[in-house]
Amino acid sequence: MKRHTKAGAELDAEIAQMGSGRAMVLHPDVDTRETRGASGQRRSAEERLAEALGLAEAIDLEITYTEIVRLTKLRPATLFGTGTIERFHQLIEASEIEVAIIDCALSPIQQRNLERAWNCKVIDRTALILEIFGARARTHEGRLQVELAALTFQRSRLVRSWTHLERQRGGAGFLGGPGESQIELDRRQIDDRIIQLKRDLEQVAKTRSLHRAARTRTPYPIVAFVGYTNAGKSTLFNRLTDADVMAKDMLFATLDPTMRRLVLPSGREVILSDTVGFISELPTHLVAAFRATLEEVLEADVIVHVRDISHPETEHQKRDVESVLDDLGVLERIRNGHSLEALNKIDQMDPASRSALIARNEATRVALSAITGQGCAGLIERIEAMLSIGDLRLRYDIDPADGAAIAWLHQHGRVLDQKMQDDDLSVCVVLAPDDASRFDDRFVPRRRAIAGS
Repeated sequence: MKRHTKAGAELDAEIAQMGSGRAMVLHPDVDTRETRGASGQRRSAEERLAEALGLAEAIDLEITYTEIVRLTKLRPATLFGTGTIERFHQLIEASEIEVAIIDCALSPIQQRNLERAWNCKVIDRTALILEIFGARARTHEGRLQVELAALTFQRSRLVRSWTHLERQRGGAGFLGGPGESQIELDRRQIDDRIIQLKRDLEQVAKTRSLHRAARTRTPYPIVAFVGYTNAGKSTLFNRLTDADVMAKDMLFATLDPTMRRLVLPSGREVILSDTVGFISELPTHLVAAFRATLEEVLEADVIVHVRDISHPETEHQKRDVESVLDDLGVLERIRNGHSLEALNKIDQMDPASRSALIARNEATRVALSAITGQGCAGLIERIEAMLSIGDLRLRYDIDPADGAAIAWLHQHGRVLDQKMQDDDLSVCVVLAPDDASRFDDRFVPRRRAIAGS
């Protein structure tokens, strides 16, 4: 990920050294109204620590120490109390730890003070996620989005103790303290780059809108996969479309959106869209930066929420995903029946729990395993049933010599029967309203609707 400021260049150099560095991961655990959230329930501290470890391992850090730090309150200046800071200072020196990862959002002052106290690099959850995104983004759009999010985050961090910010430069009119002019220069450079990135992303958004408009004219329904990171979206995507999207047991294995065509059993064609995974406490500026990518979800005809049903905190993960979708303005559409839940990874459940889940047979939930393929056919059937709501059952009287029209109906609709009637071929077919309009525009046949269509 390329940054265009001196501060950004120095931060990149520090991050580059982290790849083979020894690291410790700390999860501050404090029970407050804020940590319980709207549901009044807290996620397990052990599960939160495990997730933070997964994030750290995703950028190949060598984890030498982990701990859940129980706190009664958060200190505004240092997060931890004096005794806790001193204990970790000794541990960091003895274990030669180079990077301390704090699994929460740190203020710039907290980060600076902890780095001074521990004499090592300190990053918080947001910075860790940004580094993963920076390492995984492959497309031009993805790199733009990551850089915008990183610079927005970095702009508030110019109080950090980078050495070049502490150089004092003489000259008439220099009234500020050490480094003040350099901080302002870096901030202006960051602001200029942010403006340029937003312009570039606006152009990308326009291009994506043109692509969506072209699909609308064609048109193919959009089925978008959403879900918590590592829920198995890409594995399921590959299973259904025979694609080769990278799918690993790793947080944020894929970032860039992927779209593939899928032909349903009836012959109807749809576009499947695989999107970036969500995570708890996803930085707001990251959500904003990836809004152009996630607009595919806004336009989707069906949203498939892929869940890791075997995970002990699957309900918490569901709420985290719905929180992001609410920010995007699509949660209401989900509640109004435009979505399905794909309860993935049933192969990792015990047989009794798996059988009970499958036996529920709910209309908007499908239990499946993307690895073994069990239940995937049922998901396709549910998708087709949802897309078929509002379809028209029509009968067309077509000249038997008009092979193009007959072939078009077989390709785009579900032909129920066809028979010769007088000199015409009478075809009874189920079509989506848009397809019916396209057929009329293209072939202008004599048509009469079946009663009850």
